[in-house]
Amino acid sequence: MEYEQAEDLDFADTISEKQQKKAYEVDFTVLPLSEIVATQSNSSNQVAGILGVTQDQAAALLRTFKWNKERLIERYMETPEEILEQAGLDLSDNHTSIQKRPKGFVCTICFDDDDNGSAVGLKCGHFFCQPCYEQYLTQKVAEEGECRRILCPESGCSVVVDEPTILKVIEEPIVKKYRKLQDKAYVADVDTLRWCPAPNCENAVECRLSHSSFSIIVPTVACACGSKFCFGCGLGDHQPAQCSLVKLWLKKCADDSETANWISANTKECSKCQSTIEKNGGCNHMTCRKCKYEFCWVCMGPWTEHGTNWYNCNRFDESSSTDARDQQAKSRASLERYLHYYNRFANHEQSAKLDRDLYTKTEKKMEEMQRTSDLSWIEVQFLKKAVDVLTTCRTTLQWTYAFAFYLAKNNMTELFEDNQRDLEVAVEALSELLEKPIEKEKIAELRQQVLDKTVYVGIRREVVLEDTAKGLAEGRWEFRVEPEKL
Repeated sequence: MEYEQAEDLDFADTISEKQQKKAYEVDFTVLPLSEIVATQSNSSNQVAGILGVTQDQAAALLRTFKWNKERLIERYMETPEEILEQAGLDLSDNHTSIQKRPKGFVCTICFDDDDNGSAVGLKCGHFFCQPCYEQYLTQKVAEEGECRRILCPESGCSVVVDEPTILKVIEEPIVKKYRKLQDKAYVADVDTLRWCPAPNCENAVECRLSHSSFSIIVPTVACACGSKFCFGCGLGDHQPAQCSLVKLWLKKCADDSETANWISANTKECSKCQSTIEKNGGCNHMTCRKCKYEFCWVCMGPWTEHGTNWYNCNRFDESSSTDARDQQAKSRASLERYLHYYNRFANHEQSAKLDRDLYTKTEKKMEEMQRTSDLSWIEVQFLKKAVDVLTTCRTTLQWTYAFAFYLAKNNMTELFEDNQRDLEVAVEALSELLEKPIEKEKIAELRQQVLDKTVYVGIRREVVLEDTAKGLAEGRWEFRVEPEKL
């Protein structure tokens, strides 16, 4: 009966999630590749019917306007010639031209003057031998990744090579590459679409949030393949930190800013020539090697002012050295603060990786539970789910420290840290349970403990994300960052 209660609670949570969207959740739709291809075709057909052009011409126009049908139609109705020129099209004569080489033909690329074979050209009148044209288009597609606007090979010509010509000239493997590039370009052009970053996944995700809202919303989406990522920046799930803070944090972790802080905290500058000096002995009487200036290491004041109190500085509050000491103290405090958050960020990142290794151990534990108890394979799935929840919560905890690093200290910060601590304690307790060896006589007890703790950890994560998301939406949080960087 106890098992059923825990599972019923978990099921009730699932029902509740479907009934009401939480503050940290966003609406999105997963689109398979076939639907992306069909959407492009439908849009091209619609525009072709409205503007009276062919489907490939409509597609070229749409690519010029990043598939914004309304804007294209509005602009086309106002100045059709300008829009056609912008897309490199000319409706007066846009037929594919592959013909037999005329007598006296010379390809200006390879200078072949053989009359046998075919020549390829467009309405601009620039003709080249078919092998050169094929090589040119193949290079544009296969090597340069071009599919939007491939211009005539003639230098300075702005006529766009139409799609029927491209498809007739290039070989089938390059045609497939061309189509794939078009699909990629379509998703890249449409602001509401983003490819799933998982390897070998061909799905895209549609999310209709405006990019301006990403400063107060963390748009985490989930692909049908199981991958969770941020729609705003394309990185993995980084709730509760906004994309702007994540960018700042990753840059801070990667650059030399903290090396500079270490230097400031552990070295001092000569107050006369500003050379960096590191103390290499116990004596406080320092002499700058560069300018020979003598000063006190403790107070940074001139050594001549110490009188008879050499090597025993008692001038900690003198105005001549206060600024130097304050600057070093600030650098040391800044370094210590950064390391506090970075160490915890890195610890949960490492722990999450180790927790993923638990999958292998967990499968063995599940098999062992089946052998030593009357539990079925389905009934031991709670272990795998617990590892999933644990890994997700580790990632959330990891990013709470990046978020906390930029938070200004106030009462709201203390509430955030309380929620963060509660989640951290629950996560460590669940992790410890999963590491426990299986004792046959205690399997039922362990199962119940893991079930209960898994549900509790999930609830604590929701509390952190819900409160943080509401705080962002309501403008409750104050950050130690200039507003324009958020």
